[in-house]
Amino acid sequence: TTVALVDEKVPVIVNIAEQSTKGALEAAEKAEKHGVSGLMMLPPMRYKANAYETVVYFSEVAKHINLPIMIYNNPVDYGIEVTLDMFDELLSFATIQAVKESTRDITNITRIKNRFGDRLKILCGVDTLALESMLAGAEGWVAGLVCAFPRETVAIYELAKAGRIEEALSIYRWFMPLLELDINPQLVQNIKMAEVATGIGTEYVRPPRLPLQGDERVRVQRIIDRGVASRPVLPEYQELNSK
Repeated sequence: TTVALVDEKVPVIVNIAEQSTKGALEAAEKAEKHGVSGLMMLPPMRYKANAYETVVYFSEVAKHINLPIMIYNNPVDYGIEVTLDMFDELLSFATIQAVKESTRDITNITRIKNRFGDRLKILCGVDTLALESMLAGAEGWVAGLVCAFPRETVAIYELAKAGRIEEALSIYRWFMPLLELDINPQLVQNIKMAEVATGIGTEYVRPPRLPLQGDERVRVQRIIDRGVASRPVLPEYQELNSK
């Protein structure tokens, strides 16, 4: 299993995206049994639950599981927003500790901080808002293009947290055309193509997704090639090791 393979070198977080409360709870129990470090949970899939139903859905898992939980708040792609009032209820559970903030509304980070302080940790979930989110107070970044460009992603994070904003911004500006590949229905295929270009992965995707074809493939490949050709020399950042 993944847990055995990483051997506690890094945390293992399992994403739960289920249609039913029963299915979500079963998946969470199985993950806990296998020794994962935490859970990320989406609202119910397929059915557009109302606010009350969504709160109860998350609460049922939080009641029965001792793992820390991050709520994935992405109304743009999944149609359900977890509002601040809903978080007010959810934060009665100590295990609900973080949000993957993907509303695309950067001011939501300030609203969360004003309302909850450090009680709810914020991780940016939109690559093209990553630096802005960290400057607004987000503690972390759930990145997409990190799969192909890990050093650049970590450099932006570490430099931003160390207050070396101009250096972070320079890398971020170079990165932006590549990051935009993550806010697209074919983001998985896009990232896989980038992984091939940087020698990290393969282009294999699980059907019904298929490798890009035709003009769209040419467009994406051109963006990747330009990014790789102009890849910046990174400043020293490893010693920063944000804590």
